[in-house]
Formats: sequence, C-alpha cells, structure tokens
Amino acid sequence: MAEGGTISNRVFTIPNIISFVRLLTIPVFLWLVWAGEDLIGFIVLVVAVSTDFVDGLVARKLNQISKLGMFLDPLADRLFIAAVVVALAMREVVPLWLVILVVLRDVLLGLGAAILSHWGVGVLPVKWMGKWATFALLASLPLFLLAALVDGVVAVVVPFAWAVALAGTILYWWVGFIYLFDALRIVRESGPKHPADSATLNSTKVG
Repeated sequence: MAEGGTISNRVFTIPNIISFVRLLTIPVFLWLVWAGEDLIGFIVLVVAVSTDFVDGLVARKLNQISKLGMFLDPLADRLFIAAVVVALAMREVVPLWLVILVVLRDVLLGLGAAILSHWGVGVLPVKWMGKWATFALLASLPLFLLAALVDGVVAVVVPFAWAVALAGTILYWWVGFIYLFDALRIVRESGPKHPADSATLNSTKVG
C-alpha cells in the first residue's frame, strides 16, 4: 500500500481480496512446480506477479486503504517471494545462495519487528523503494522459469533476469535496513514503552 490516505478497519475490500488471492496462489504454484507442470506454473506466477501493484493502486483509487490491507499486502509479497525462490531452487533453476539472501532478510526483519513491537513501534509506512525491490524480485522469478522452459531464450533472458534479481536483492536489503533504522529512531525519540501501555500494537510493516 502506498503512503497516505484514510485508513479504515474494513476487511472485505477489493485490494484485500486481491492480496488474499495472491496468498492462495502460493500453494497452487508450489504444487504445480512439484508436479512438473512448469508451463501452468509459469502462467500462475506471471498472473500473481501482475497483482503486486494492482492491490495498492486499487486501494488508492477507490480509497480502500485498510489496516488489514497494510498487513496483508506485504505479507503476501514476502511469502510469495520466499515460496517461489525455494521452489525454483529445488528445481535447480536458481542457486541456493539466492534463496538464503532473500529468506534471511525477511527472517531478520520479522525478528526485529517482533522485538521492536515491545517498545511500541507500530506500523511504518511502506516506502516506494521497498515496493520496487519487491517488484524486481517478483519480475525476475518468472524470467528464470521461462528460461528453464524455453532453451532458445536462455542467452537473452537469463542475463537480464540476473540483473533484475541482483538489483532487487540489493535494494531489498537496503530498504530492510532503512526500516530498522526508522524503527530504532522512533524508539529513541519516543522512549521505550511497555506493551501494556498501548491498546493495540501492530507489527512493523516492511515492503
């Protein structure tokens, strides 16, 4: 979701449905790859990736930004990226070190968010750099799978896919550190808070 706009408590919104559908495509894609249905998996992957910016765009256009959406959208992105890189690594489409780089970043930020929530650090606004990093990773993964499906495009597609994937991974980590530094700055400026002092504590949101 983008920064700004009125944040509601609505659950059933079009952006939330889009994010939820993206979550549902994760087990579908994993099963397709496991079953060797790479072509159908590629189509599912492309469709899922195309929804990455759609939910945020719809939320702003229809003024349907919600607290659930602010949690669901990045959650769907992170889980989808992790699931896809693991699946592609199992098929030896991408190397294991790429999986480690991507998954480790989210694990560290997840632990950081859990710890910082005890100091009253709530939802941090998503940065566009984070969305671009996520989109770069999501866009590169179908290209790797495409190269595995069509031998004739390997020489052209793979170098481009690696350029996008590495740029996205570097930006992914950079934005992750920015979120942590922002959260630490908020803690220093506001002082530590006990969880009981706050009616509700939200997990730190990362893109």
